Amino acid sequence: MKENTTMAINLNLSKAVLDPGFAVGINNFKDASSIDKFGYNPDVGTTFETIWDLGGTYVHPSSAVAMTVTSAAGATDNGVEITVVGLDTNYDELSETVTLAGLGTATTTGEFLRVFRAYVSNGSEPTANVTIKNGVTNYAQITFPYNQTMMAVYTVPNNYTGYLIAGNISIEKQKEIVAKLMTRQQGGVFLTKGIIGSFAVPFQRRWVVPQAIPEKTDIEIRAKAGATTSMAAGFELILIENKV
Repeated sequence: MKENTTMAINLNLSKAVLDPGFAVGINNFKDASSIDKFGYNPDVGTTFETIWDLGGTYVHPSSAVAMTVTSAAGATDNGVEITVVGLDTNYDELSETVTLAGLGTATTTGEFLRVFRAYVSNGSEPTANVTIKNGVTNYAQITFPYNQTMMAVYTVPNNYTGYLIAGNISIEKQKEIVAKLMTRQQGGVFLTKGIIGSFAVPFQRRWVVPQAIPEKTDIEIRAKAGATTSMAAGFELILIENKV
């Protein structure tokens, strides 16, 4: 009887035979990384708004500012660590972790030009919504009990190109919806790069030829419905570092 044998596969032997997304996921390309952005808007109305926790059209900071992180539960949530992720004034990646204290608040020392994610980064869960804001303007919210932001919002960092490979949207109720993926290059206006209409049917798209999105470009998904409903949406990018 022939002895059973196990074949070991060397995943680095041939990049060409791998699915590109899988190859990036296992770090087979040293200058590439992946971005998976997903958002949720619980109250999409009849005019276009961004798919993110707080609804309405998302507004970015006009200049880099420190962010104040606050729990609606106040001192009850002292000790919770929150990591804020975004870009600095030069569009370089910036991440900072703060610990809620006092009345359940903390302020970053770093100044953010963009915020596109925040999450709980220790073993203490908040007991209410946590906002990330400057002054009276909210730039992110960790909605209880998700423990991280739900934002279909992203900005390509300095010295990178993003390649859009997939997008999706789903609807809670049987409502007609229109959704669009939009991009805005630095100093420009938002342009629609993809649009779909649906009646309560989830939609997914994979780009056979990925769209190249330059550095410092804002990306978001906006949607509207025939009547108020909740929606989830997201997109995937492969980031490639630009060579000088």
